[in-house]
Amino acid sequence: MTSLRRLLPLTFALLVLLPSAALAAGVRVRFDGSSPSGRPFPSDVFTVRDRTHLTGVRVNLPKPNCATFPSDCADIDVLNTLDGFNLQPRISIPFTGPIDPASVNSSNVFLVSLGSTTRGAHGGKVVGINQIVWEPATNTLHAESDELLDQHTRYALVVTRDVRDAAGGRIEGSRGRHGGDDEDFDFEEFGDQDLRIAALSIFTTQSVTSTLEKIRASIKHSHPAPATIHGTFPLATLTAIQWQRQVGTAPLFASSLLPTPALSPTVVSAIALGQFKSPDYETPERFIPPVGTLLGEPRPQRENTLQFQLILPAGTTPAGGWPVVIFGHGFGDSKHGAPFAVASTLAAHGLASIAINVVGHGGGALGTLTVLRTDGPPVTFPDGGRGIDQDGNGRIDSTEGVSAAPPRDLIGNRDGLRQTVVDLMQLVRVIETGGIPGLDRHRIYYAGQSFGGIYGTMFLAVEPSVRAGVPNVPGGSIIEVARLGVFRGLVAVGLLLRVPALSNTGPTFYPILLGVVPGGIIPGFDENMPLRNEAVRIDTVPGASAIQVVLDNTEWASMSANPVAYAPYIRKSPLRGVQPKSVIFQFARGDQTVPNPTTTAILRAGDLADRATYFRNDLFIAANSGLPPAVLNPLKNAHTFLTRITGPASGIALAGQAQMAIFFEHDGHLVVDPDGTGVFFETPITPPLPETLNFIP
Repeated sequence: MTSLRRLLPLTFALLVLLPSAALAAGVRVRFDGSSPSGRPFPSDVFTVRDRTHLTGVRVNLPKPNCATFPSDCADIDVLNTLDGFNLQPRISIPFTGPIDPASVNSSNVFLVSLGSTTRGAHGGKVVGINQIVWEPATNTLHAESDELLDQHTRYALVVTRDVRDAAGGRIEGSRGRHGGDDEDFDFEEFGDQDLRIAALSIFTTQSVTSTLEKIRASIKHSHPAPATIHGTFPLATLTAIQWQRQVGTAPLFASSLLPTPALSPTVVSAIALGQFKSPDYETPERFIPPVGTLLGEPRPQRENTLQFQLILPAGTTPAGGWPVVIFGHGFGDSKHGAPFAVASTLAAHGLASIAINVVGHGGGALGTLTVLRTDGPPVTFPDGGRGIDQDGNGRIDSTEGVSAAPPRDLIGNRDGLRQTVVDLMQLVRVIETGGIPGLDRHRIYYAGQSFGGIYGTMFLAVEPSVRAGVPNVPGGSIIEVARLGVFRGLVAVGLLLRVPALSNTGPTFYPILLGVVPGGIIPGFDENMPLRNEAVRIDTVPGASAIQVVLDNTEWASMSANPVAYAPYIRKSPLRGVQPKSVIFQFARGDQTVPNPTTTAILRAGDLADRATYFRNDLFIAANSGLPPAVLNPLKNAHTFLTRITGPASGIALAGQAQMAIFFEHDGHLVVDPDGTGVFFETPITPPLPETLNFIP
């Protein structure tokens, strides 16, 4: 209580004092019982002390009847391992009666930073609210913080009496428990009668970067074995490379040819294939065991052998070796996809490129590559992917194994993303210790598309030895990317499979489910949530609030793999031991796969709008409206604009790639507009940042 008393005047000083007046009977904020729905949330009431964490606490949410709500109980088991609350929380404030939701704004409901738990109480920053929802059935106000909160930091949630009840009167002050104390909190002790405060609750945000920072330290203190090079094959003598991708446990394989025709022999000299060892921190259930964010030490579960492909430029190798770009592929792709599409442009600017598979991608462990060449017999090498038969159906799907297995479904692909960042840090360590001959140990860069932009943003924030980066079409959080875009059907499936199911609309068509369920139709969902800066939403949709809780819990559980949470550390406030990064964030208007608001969230959190290049696909479509619908319609989703190196959008792809290559060629010091004085690219983006979907019909 003593520490609380020192911190509260900081909050109170931000409020305007009013003449003392007796409180009349009326609506007030509820502080009832031990349920999160009965009091302002988040709140440190739902934590226990834990000195192994940077925050000094661990989440301790109560469980419902687990026989009736087993999915909720499984989610709480995951959340109760965390050392604090969501960095962009769904704030819930229950009232004793109806209020006027139009009266709510950031001047009467807001957050005040009380300071970091690791650097002392130097708070005072005020954060407003956005995306406001009023739920009349429970007299509860929901909202999101207007901006990303700082990790492992204490905040006061403040509600003032300027919130109005349904009759237009000011709400009452509340007597109840303060969010971080186990005893009744007496506002009168601090002169509450002379203040506008109606209610106050304290909560602590979780630590996000701790695990990856600790793993990075371990990697940087190691001297890994050099990579094994299977062979280096001149492009001039290469006929084809046949990929036997393991797609089943029988074992079953699918045969295809790698897209080597995308490589230009005038700028690419050779392809090298090889492998290196990387520590694997995931269990077979695809999660990283939680440890104390202060005192805990992540431990590798085993060691992985990771395959890579290295594409080398033509010409004489520089004295220090080729500068190298690590290219991260997207969700459902592999190292044999997008990296080939950009390699020639990079090579034309004197840049080698190297790629590995993301966790859960590239097929099963028994895959192989057979190199067909004119100067010798075919040779076959291991090319095991990162996929597994996680559901036991005998098949290995294109992303199977990237997400955690039940009962930890709430984790999703959080730890798959973090492990991929670990693998990239290990690859950097192999390169910088001379473990891949012919590469410059000091000029290492990163670019990644889509999923590669997502984990790439994380990677750029924590890896000090990468000099510059270009995340292409990234977004966060993952659950926001999914619910707002073409992956919405996967969210619907997840809600439908919960017990009890949370689907609250009739049969709905989801294109992504075509071929998975008959007609792509399943019961759908309506979460009834506004986008940023939209008017207050009145939620009268049955079941919507429960869906909102699951969406928020998913984001909360996955925050340590949310690129939005890592964006501040790229340039604005780098982590200890990491220098500010020079970056370009490339994205496209009306992206239906990673919708614009999710990219904007990264740019806003990192103060990176001046580093954003915006492809105006709306203008491109308008300029090409005469194309046949069969050609034009796929172009309306510009998510893959960077890799469409054939067809009417090839010029856009090559222009975006050239911007990336020139940026790296000049060590992150030169940013060009991809189309010069043309209208199809804005470099930097013309304000304001897009907060709406902008889908092209």
